[in-house]
Amino acid sequence: MYGLNPQNIGQTMSHGYAGSYARQPDMIVNTHSAGADLPFGSALQYDANGAVVAMGTGSTAEDFVGVASREVKSALNYLEQNAGSYARTEAVPVFMRGAVNVKCSVGTPKLGGAVYVRIAANESIPTGVVGGFEAAADGANTVELANCQWAGPSDANGVVELRILTMNKA
Repeated sequence: MYGLNPQNIGQTMSHGYAGSYARQPDMIVNTHSAGADLPFGSALQYDANGAVVAMGTGSTAEDFVGVASREVKSALNYLEQNAGSYARTEAVPVFMRGAVNVKCSVGTPKLGGAVYVRIAANESIPTGVVGGFEAAADGANTVELANCQWAGPSDANGVVELRILTMNKA
């Protein structure tokens, strides 16, 4: 008789790709027009016309609307699945509440930990990307998203589950 030959490749699974939902069904995803090119997993805010744009210089925590989801659109390059984006004026599914995967550029996310978005560059933190999610405060260069928490540590690719606990804006 032949025995069962179970196989295990690696010891941990990755979280997937930035912008992918992490858990269902407690999620609210609304569609908005893109006011600029938006990579999957971007922290978003409304512009003056009501379109969504990436958070960045001058943004506040109150500006946070949600995360650009990859729920409807796939990446255009097979070899770079995490590099997908929406072009200006395209419809963008925006995670406004729920669990979504994002890239964490700075710090070590931990369960229940604070979530920050970088709003200004800091030469002493070269991995910090303006508009990117972070797990460490950097004074006036980051804003804390009070309605968000990390749901655990990041994977080997720096992707981590972000929990948006409550909607910040309609």
